[in-house]
Amino acid sequence: MLFSKPRPPERKDSRAARLIALTTGGRPQWTPRDYAALASEGFAKNPVAYRCVRMIAEAAAATPLAVFVDGRRADDHPLKRLLDRPNPEQGGPDLMEAFFGNLQVAGNAYLEAAGDAQPAELYALRPDRMTLVPGPRGWPLAYDYQAAGRSMRIGRDGDGWLPVLHLKLFNPTSDHYGLSPLEAAAFAIDVHNASSAWNKALLDNSARPSGALVYSSKDAGDRLTDEQFDRLKTELASAHSGQANAGRPLLLEGGLDWRAMSLSPTEMDFTQGKHAAAREIALAFGVPPQLLGIPGDNTYANYREANAALWRGTVVPLAQRAARALTGWLGAKFPGATIVPDLDAVPALSAERDALWSRLQAASFLTDVERRRLAGLEHG
Repeated sequence: MLFSKPRPPERKDSRAARLIALTTGGRPQWTPRDYAALASEGFAKNPVAYRCVRMIAEAAAATPLAVFVDGRRADDHPLKRLLDRPNPEQGGPDLMEAFFGNLQVAGNAYLEAAGDAQPAELYALRPDRMTLVPGPRGWPLAYDYQAAGRSMRIGRDGDGWLPVLHLKLFNPTSDHYGLSPLEAAAFAIDVHNASSAWNKALLDNSARPSGALVYSSKDAGDRLTDEQFDRLKTELASAHSGQANAGRPLLLEGGLDWRAMSLSPTEMDFTQGKHAAAREIALAFGVPPQLLGIPGDNTYANYREANAALWRGTVVPLAQRAARALTGWLGAKFPGATIVPDLDAVPALSAERDALWSRLQAASFLTDVERRRLAGLEHG
């Protein structure tokens, strides 16, 4: 009797990943953008982008995370306790706010798990300090974290589990890093910041466009001497510029005539341009402009509808995506556990939830178990 040679176990892997490995060569891959400039110019200096990041991060972090085991909610599960108290310095919402905030600013967000057999603590790591180290097949092998002039490598454990969760937004030009909404809105942010700087300059110059002092003389070749010109310029700068000197009368000597230089209404229409830039910034983040107090946008009938659109279109998908990523990451250490966002605890969705319950109650062809599952009370 002939026995065939046993086949080696099938190994599933992407063929394209090998090309990524050849391109990177196992070298650390730096974040391909100026994170400091995005954080400084986009977040710290632009009130619209700042508010968008805060609104999304705070709303997503305020959505409670529930743990289900075998379709039943388990509020006393070790994973639930870890999510509620991830480390001695932070509660669950505080950690997730930093996590979601990093994702909006950098397009990348990182969590580190600390512990022996099972993760006992979770920490949010700054994206600008993280460097991905690809393995021989192109996938992340480790991460290098730089701080205070030192670098620490966070690699896989003996079971091949990587104690770093990397959540990134879609980026069509990078294999390893996500694209920040701030980068997509960079031109609109520059326009908005430039408009604010222009308005500030107008306030600094008596809140009106400047004019010209024209020296008139009967002699065609006659002009102010250098001493007279310097004295006049110094007097204008010290006595007739700035908010404190706004409206102060200008005393002119013989031969000088003041001619105001005004701009047309079209050229002075910076306010509309600034509002248009603000709407583009809000669009990049997925925040209805009505929630930011930007005039000229009446897409929704009222504030409640706009707020519900923010939750359904931006916050809920983000919270669900983070929950799936956490389940895939921590599920290896907590077998059988599933993390889902508890949308029933979100007040902004109460109207939609009441409508759903009414429809389920009226559906006589559904069993109680099916109603509970469709209502999100059980997860199989």
